[in-house]
Amino acid sequence: MTDTGRSPGARRRERQPSSPRSHRVPLSFNVVEMDVLRAAAARESMAPASWAARAVMAVAQHVLVPVSAERADVLREFVRARAELRETAAVLDRLTARHASGPESARAVDGPAREGVHAVAENTVVEAVEDRVRDVLDDVRRAVARVDAATLQVMRERRERP
Repeated sequence: MTDTGRSPGARRRERQPSSPRSHRVPLSFNVVEMDVLRAAAARESMAPASWAARAVMAVAQHVLVPVSAERADVLREFVRARAELRETAAVLDRLTARHASGPESARAVDGPAREGVHAVAENTVVEAVEDRVRDVLDDVRRAVARVDAATLQVMRERRERP
């Protein structure tokens, strides 16, 4: 008797009464591969054969695209870089919003009274904001470079596929 690897209570794939599954594809695994398959099936409470059939069909129908460990690292870098870009963009938005509602609008309200000490303080604030904006823009450029590098890597991997 063969060990099906099926644990009690494991789910089968959904049945398709309109189109019975009469074709079989024999698959062979070594001990380690079979353990990996059983573990994956157990995570989803499925029989190993059902889990394998579902995975094979998902890949064949391009619902699931297998990803190598190296590509997974590249995709994680995309996610990190995108998050960094979003955070940096939010900082830039806050800085530009403060700057837009800062010295210019204050002059319009106070008119000529904003001379002397106020003008010096205003220039200091504007210079500080401009310095901070330059720093943030440098951060954005670095993040963009990371996204570009990851994009090129993924494009190279896609080209290598048959």
